[in-house]
Amino acid sequence: MTSTEILLIRHGETAWNAGKRLQGHWDIALNAQGQMQADALGHALRAEPLAAIISSDLQRAQQTAQALAARQTQAGTQKVVSDAGLRERCYGAFEGLYYSDISQRYPAAFAAWQERDIDAIFPPGERTGESFRNFYARSVTAILHWARQYPGQKIALVAHGGVLECAYRAALGLPLSTPRDFPVLNASINRLRLDGDVLQLISWGEVAHLDHMALDEVDQRVP
Repeated sequence: MTSTEILLIRHGETAWNAGKRLQGHWDIALNAQGQMQADALGHALRAEPLAAIISSDLQRAQQTAQALAARQTQAGTQKVVSDAGLRERCYGAFEGLYYSDISQRYPAAFAAWQERDIDAIFPPGERTGESFRNFYARSVTAILHWARQYPGQKIALVAHGGVLECAYRAALGLPLSTPRDFPVLNASINRLRLDGDVLQLISWGEVAHLDHMALDEVDQRVP
């Protein structure tokens, strides 16, 4: 059986991440810290042979993916492929609000969200929100699709915290209704493998590349 190794990466930090503001499909750029994280990520993975780099089409993921691609030397991996299937979950009217304000404006919908009602629909906003069940199906379908395109190779998928959560649950067979008690870290490297139709977790939450030494090396432009 030929397997595909997947490096599933969350984008670097944005100002909305730092300020605890819900992004969803809002197209927010990386902040200065997030760009440094993306550069450190690219430096850390420069020697890993990637057959492809696929990213969510939102710019925080695109900027992270471009920083990764810039360090790659293997032919073809300098180009980032975009896939809206790797976008963050759409939160409807919750998007753009600070977490502290959501419970006051939408108490019933907020309670359903916190209680892990996987079929709950968010109040409509500029965009129509997704239930967690539908978001999970979209995210996992996209991950499996790309893994199947590159059997026997290694690929990088650059996405969002919610997509990482879905992949973790899929790999470990966790119910969608259980609390998220595992980290989904900015600019983290999370390794999975697809063997046939079985998604397996190899390692989770690698962030050693974000320590001060790694960032100093990037600043000094170490090749």
